[in-house]
Amino acid sequence: MPWPIDNQKLNRVRVMMKDQDVTALVVRAPDNVLYLTNYWCMKGYDAVVFPREGDPTLIVLEPQLADAQRNSWTKDLRLFKGYDERDPRPPQYRALDIALDVLKQRGLTDKIAVELNMGTQSADRMVGEPTTPTQNYFDAFRKISGHVLDATPLLNEARAIKTSQEIERMRLANELAALAMEHTREHMRPGMKESEVGGMYEGFVHGLGVGYKRKVEMARAFTLVWSGEGIRTFTATGDRPIQKNEPTLFEIWICVDGYWTDLTKNACPGELKPEYHKLLDLLLKVFNEAVSFSRDGASFPELDKLVRARIAEGGYPGQPSHPVCHGVGARAHEFPYAHQAGGGTIKKGMVLAIEPGIYWPQGGGLRLEDNFWITEKGNEKLCSYPDDFRLARSSAA
Repeated sequence: MPWPIDNQKLNRVRVMMKDQDVTALVVRAPDNVLYLTNYWCMKGYDAVVFPREGDPTLIVLEPQLADAQRNSWTKDLRLFKGYDERDPRPPQYRALDIALDVLKQRGLTDKIAVELNMGTQSADRMVGEPTTPTQNYFDAFRKISGHVLDATPLLNEARAIKTSQEIERMRLANELAALAMEHTREHMRPGMKESEVGGMYEGFVHGLGVGYKRKVEMARAFTLVWSGEGIRTFTATGDRPIQKNEPTLFEIWICVDGYWTDLTKNACPGELKPEYHKLLDLLLKVFNEAVSFSRDGASFPELDKLVRARIAEGGYPGQPSHPVCHGVGARAHEFPYAHQAGGGTIKKGMVLAIEPGIYWPQGGGLRLEDNFWITEKGNEKLCSYPDDFRLARSSAA
């Protein structure tokens, strides 16, 4: 979807490149291509050469030319074929050839930064088939430049601070998450399969989200749904029935034109059992204290310690078995992470997923998770669906 060029974030990247004396970035991870060009590729073969000075070059799979022309912030588009009768190699090798030619033609070979460490596979627009570079890809840059370094730390640091445009895009994803949760809560019934309910949620987001407010070109949802004793971390959604009077937990990732949410929401058909009232009261107390702590200048290690200490004081030492806070943006899970053995400071402009959870050994439990934008005054919750799901109980008996 076309958006005005976000010079605020592109200038931040270029300042960091200048500080590190980087001549050009060459990125292939779809989330980084999106971040630098506003083009979200379909297959994950595309790339961008992003110089410290001058216009970027976007290298585009031929059938996606119209998408790139409509959405990209750069007009320097170079096409490569998905199938070439003269070239038996996979298409990403043709994209690499173009990237190398651009670097040499524009004299950008002094110090190149490429993604030597992407950490996790990054999703293209098709999502189901992520692609990652091979060793030949990395070696090719070392042949034309005396200095090749990892672009990942620079991009991680730049991406951690969101611009107003990025917040607007993430609000759209969070709006769809809340609307889908309301819809699913009203239509789920005890006895339905967890997978049916997950499909209901995902179908609603895709159906409503494409074209939403005339600002969304593609919206997809991915959920894990667990009910009652099926609530564990982490297992696949199954064919277990939705339980009456017990929570059903939704682990939710929604992607809107390449920008994500990472949320955990709950719903209960019927009257919540007493043991879950008690557990929810404890988690809400922990969650709200963690949210209040999460301000500009606060310590990530201390946030992790705080959440785990409060959960232990509530009778659940060692919980949860997953991180309690991480960044969200052009990936559902991105830098920074809160860890008591690590470091780092919460900064204005970050969007953080805060997610304390408690899981019982016999099955069952709860997790609360929402996305918070760190502001000058503290933080702002981005999803309107209540974390105390008793305020939004299903009408199902």
